[in-house]
This record gives sequence, C-alpha cells and structure tokens, in this order.
Amino acid sequence: MPTYENPKGLGDPLSAYAHVARAGDLIFVAGQCGFLEDNSVAGPDVRSQTLRAYANVRTALESQGASMRGVVRFVTYLTSSDHVAGFYAAREEFFAEHYPDGGYPPNTLLIVKGLVRADLLVELDATACRQ
Repeated sequence: MPTYENPKGLGDPLSAYAHVARAGDLIFVAGQCGFLEDNSVAGPDVRSQTLRAYANVRTALESQGASMRGVVRFVTYLTSSDHVAGFYAAREEFFAEHYPDGGYPPNTLLIVKGLVRADLLVELDATACRQ
C-alpha cells in the first residue's frame, strides 16, 4: 500500500493532495514550485523559484529516506520559453552540489500556458528510488 506525506519544511498543499507518496522503494514527488514554507514565493525570477523548487524536492525525498541521487526522472514546467536560459543556469548551480560527478537524471522540459498561480514561473516533479 502506498503511503502519503506532507513533510515539514514544505508549505501546505494548495488543495487535496500529498507532496510525496511512497510505494515500496519508489518515491513520487508532486510538482514543486518555488514556495517557501509559508506558501509565499521565493522570488519573482526563475532562478530563485527554480532553486527553491529543487530544495523542496530534496526536502520531500529526505523525508522518505532518499536523496537527490535517487532521482530517476524530473519533469519541468516553465511558463515561458524566455525562462529556459535562467532555468538551465539555476539547475546547473543546484546540480553542481548534488550531482558533482555529472551523472544527471533524465528531465522532460515543457513550456506551459500557466501554473496554478500567475506569480509562479517553474514547477517540477520527481520520481525517485530509495538507495
């Protein structure tokens, strides 16, 4: 049976869902945006929101005894192709710490019309396994 959790360090879900689900050694992280713990947004730019979204994924994974190294797939949603370069730069900054050997997980990048709130520029979800 899967288990569902809303870990400390993440804001409250915006609706009826859990931030993370675990089924055996598989972990599914719901789409994470640049939300701080109080559900305010980390900043108005794609860099600050991307770094916080990755930090939120890390928090969700660690709550399940996993780490960023266990990620087997990311899916990224950007609200504009104008944000791609900023997203890539922020991702490289975050990945330099968490994937120093350059072994990066697969990522699907989509440009979407919008996210749940107009001030959000990026959302990412992750699938991982516990090592």
